[in-house]
Amino acid sequence: MRMSVLCALFTSTLVSATSLTYGASMISSDQKQALILSALEAQNQAYCPYSNYPVGAALLTESGTIYKGCNVENASYGLTNCAERTAVFKAASEGVRSFIAVVVATRDGGTPCGACRQVLNEFGPHMQVITINSKGTITGETTLDVLLPNAFGPHNLE
Repeated sequence: MRMSVLCALFTSTLVSATSLTYGASMISSDQKQALILSALEAQNQAYCPYSNYPVGAALLTESGTIYKGCNVENASYGLTNCAERTAVFKAASEGVRSFIAVVVATRDGGTPCGACRQVLNEFGPHMQVITINSKGTITGETTLDVLLPNAFGPHNLE
């Protein structure tokens, strides 16, 4: 089975199996709305001819800048890149090293896959994670440390 399809199946199963609403929002409603719109815009740019599962992500930095990313598939499936990692790599390539929130847009409100959770952890282990469907409806809100408990990170290498 294709890697991106496996991630999609895992994340949609996780969303339906658990409640992702924890505590109050860490970002303002204006920031949340801007992130939702940005994630939906990014989802429209997805290159996903194999899975037909477009994903968009929008990351919020401490300075208020938003970085967008979409999934980019490849005929060599292992070379596919998820939307969340695309956004992180774009931001990191411009010197950004800290994020406070991410919105992930999928057709069904799926959560970030394990690889994306690990990459996001590198730059914001306590960031707010909001999942939405393609209509912009929020399907879950949590924090990364809840999605990736006991994460391995930079602190382990000190």
